[in-house]
Amino acid sequence: MRFFRIFLVFGYGLFATLFCGEAAAQRKYNFNSDWKYELGDIAAAKGVDYNDAYWKPVTLPAAWNEDEAFKEDIRDLSTGVVWYRKHFKLPAKAKGHKVFIEFEGIRQAGDFYVNGQPIGFHENGVTAFGFDITPLVHFEGDNVIAARIDNSWDYRERATNTKYQWEDRNFNANYGGLIRNVFLHITPKLYQTLPLYADLKTTGVYIYASDIDIKQKSATINASSEIKNETGKEQQVTYRVSVFDKKKLIKQFKTEAATLAAGETKILSAASKVDGLHFWSWGYGYLYDVKTELIVDGKPIDTVNTKTGFRKTEFKNGMVYLNDRVIMIHGYAQRTSNEWPALGTSVPAWLSDYSNGLMVESGGNLVRWMHITPSKQDIESCDRVGLMQAMPAGDAEKDVDGQRWNQRVSVMRDAIIYNRNNPSIIFYECGNESISEAHMREMKALRDLYDPQGGRAIGSREMLDSKEAEYGGEMLYTNKSADIPMWAMEYSRDEGSRKYWDEWTPPYHKDGDGPMHNGQAAAAYNRNMESHALENVKRWYEFWRERPGTGRRVSSGGVNIVWSETNTHHRGEENYRRSGEVDALRIKKQNYYAHEVMWDGWVNPERYRAHIVGHWNYKPGVQKDIYVISSAAKVALKVNDKSLGYGTVSDGFIFTFKNVKWEPGVIAAIGYDKEGQQVCATQLETVSKPVALRLKAIDRPLPFLANGNDVALVEVEVVDAKGRRCPTALNMIDYTLEGPGEWRGGMAMGPDNYVLARSFPVEGGVNRFLVRSTTTAGAIKIEARSEGLQSAAIQLLTKPVKTEGGLSTNLPGAQLPSHLTRGATPSTPSFKQIRNTLLIKSATAGANAGDIKKSYDDNELSDWVNDGKLSTAWIEYELDQADVIDAVALKLNNFRSRSYPLIIYVDGKEVFKGNTTTSLGYCTIPVQSQKGKKIKIQLFGTSFVARQNNEVEVGGKKLDDGVARDDANAKGTLSIIEAEIYKMVN
Repeated sequence: MRFFRIFLVFGYGLFATLFCGEAAAQRKYNFNSDWKYELGDIAAAKGVDYNDAYWKPVTLPAAWNEDEAFKEDIRDLSTGVVWYRKHFKLPAKAKGHKVFIEFEGIRQAGDFYVNGQPIGFHENGVTAFGFDITPLVHFEGDNVIAARIDNSWDYRERATNTKYQWEDRNFNANYGGLIRNVFLHITPKLYQTLPLYADLKTTGVYIYASDIDIKQKSATINASSEIKNETGKEQQVTYRVSVFDKKKLIKQFKTEAATLAAGETKILSAASKVDGLHFWSWGYGYLYDVKTELIVDGKPIDTVNTKTGFRKTEFKNGMVYLNDRVIMIHGYAQRTSNEWPALGTSVPAWLSDYSNGLMVESGGNLVRWMHITPSKQDIESCDRVGLMQAMPAGDAEKDVDGQRWNQRVSVMRDAIIYNRNNPSIIFYECGNESISEAHMREMKALRDLYDPQGGRAIGSREMLDSKEAEYGGEMLYTNKSADIPMWAMEYSRDEGSRKYWDEWTPPYHKDGDGPMHNGQAAAAYNRNMESHALENVKRWYEFWRERPGTGRRVSSGGVNIVWSETNTHHRGEENYRRSGEVDALRIKKQNYYAHEVMWDGWVNPERYRAHIVGHWNYKPGVQKDIYVISSAAKVALKVNDKSLGYGTVSDGFIFTFKNVKWEPGVIAAIGYDKEGQQVCATQLETVSKPVALRLKAIDRPLPFLANGNDVALVEVEVVDAKGRRCPTALNMIDYTLEGPGEWRGGMAMGPDNYVLARSFPVEGGVNRFLVRSTTTAGAIKIEARSEGLQSAAIQLLTKPVKTEGGLSTNLPGAQLPSHLTRGATPSTPSFKQIRNTLLIKSATAGANAGDIKKSYDDNELSDWVNDGKLSTAWIEYELDQADVIDAVALKLNNFRSRSYPLIIYVDGKEVFKGNTTTSLGYCTIPVQSQKGKKIKIQLFGTSFVARQNNEVEVGGKKLDDGVARDDANAKGTLSIIEAEIYKMVN
């Protein structure tokens, strides 16, 4: 049995206040305002007296090449050196205190100066970092901070001349500059440190729960803080912890007074049982405020607030448990850039919540950020919306050694320390490919040192036979395990545009038409929405049919690549990746609705849904197949109340109705359960001709701020006389903007993807655009016009934001609400056992008897194979005891491409004869039910290629198709990677 552990957990998002006596004073400030930047390597720009009057003013975060986001191919994004500068003044209370600056992240490397003096540099382009600037700041009067940022693709680590592995033109979109939030911290000289290890070598606050009792809603809350005494004398300090639920104090506890010598650093800890807790869960971002205080002479002198959630996790039996309930992973592999057109990665926190919240609404329960650690803003957003995360550090497509591995270890260390107080992080990912066992042990040691109680499994992609990894899974295929969870890391790479409904809808794109990719046919990357949605259903069904409840070895799910269109590596006709369930402006594609149907539950769908793929606005004479995606047992279709009967079900959720003739009116799908009771229904109706435009701002939970960084997202629709969206409209729309706003625009298929254009078309009757605020509050008026349609207008109001001396107390994201839509973790089981695995005691075979156990050893990198002769192409398993055999599951070599003619016998009686089907891993063969003890599997003919497997990874490596050996030319070869024998549960 491999390693597993029960994990108990904690919280997130560090911001803080300092108390002088009983009056609170600000400890952490928003430092994003009043910056300027200028392109070019301007050495004199570090100087205090340098004249930056002509530089471009910006509010951070701000990439200097943001205009190119989705306009340029990732490989063509501009690089170079840029300088940022800012003047600021410290508040009067700062005198006699410590002053730190925190950068949540930059791209790629930066040198930093305060008042003309160097304070340090940072160069990994991923993690947060900070500096102690106390010795260099003026506590009275003006200060200047300057930063020289270099976002070269080929930047190399200074000390070793080593390139970082994640500086990659395929997946890591290069938006350069100060691309994350910046904060200023003012603390007393006896203080709780910041979780910024890279430069400050400090670890901050750590909050976690232990002894969790889900049923009793109780846990022990543990808090510890790293304390530094820089007062110059010995201090007696008490450590006090207060737990708040929606500003209501629910528990307070403290330590006895501890002594800190002058210059000493010490960790102080306290713990107490807390009752009445609400546990963080999927779609239930319940968070608490845990305040940790340093008390001297009976008065609090330093207080840090950690926004936190508590949950329990386990990783065992091939499954993931959240709050004592099994949850099958279903979600998205998303590029960490998570970018938007003409903004790149630098978006306001509410927009992160909007995008990440849509993942949850679609049924997603986990986002696997790809290759590098996500922004703190996205991490905190997932806490609020209730979305589990897999957090990488920094990697590319393979394991490395030497300094490149050391770089990966350093980034993982910094990321763990910085993000260990975020309950949504469930997995630490050490690589986008398998890593060595020695490297896995090294990463585990980091986790155990800095986050021993965090409730997180650590692993990597692949790791199918690892004795060290705590989870794993291949990129595209079905892996099963009875030990650590295995889930597909980035399945369904196909691409398709939102503009293309199907072949019968303008602009009449033939499914699959498009240019070749690297000399190979690229039909799968130039899909219409209809076929793209169906393909996603087919891929998911392969994992779901091996779900928890289907035997001893199970699949723990998978994540679909990607969530939203991304300005990264692509294989289709556009210069960006179109694999998303939503487009770059987060407009839903048909894929989104497919997942909403299949994923509305922890393992099985827990609510019946149905979705008709497409629209109902065709031309006369169109006759086409209609597809309904539903979790019902059967689905009926009606056109204008005329029954077309029941659909043919395939791949678990697809119901097909052949050759349906279009006629104007209503098409309706009605779903029924196994007992014939109606459980769901949906319909589409024919929309009349376009007559008008409609503008609507996407709802936001907080006011539109005049801070120079906030944005409004506005939707434009072409509608008919009844206000219904016209699904086939492709009208060009012209926009005008008046008032204190900056046009950032939208995008569509066409020249430069229409990025920043004031005229661009709708696709499928809808599009969106972005407007950024300036630092002047007021009314912004946008008007939309299109030839032959009634125009539309909208007014957006921005609210003033107070800043003083370049500092603000309005912290990004601090006031955003949690999403509690799905409710607390249900107390009922998430699945029913539908079949049991019958245990194999022993086996015999026609050849290679010494390898027999490899066919049932729960290791998908090993196999039993005969000697290539048809006469020896058999294996016979003996069960622990006789029982009824209902099905046999096999993972065969070349499972994607080859079909094997097999005969299966139970105690000598034939119960199956036929060809196996190709799959993403497993072929489950229902057999004639027969009680017996011996099951013989025999090849009775030559296996044959049933499906070509020509796909390759980004680096050109052919995609896997079983074990490393290729049996394509072996006429009588039978190779079994894993075999399982099942009895169905009545």
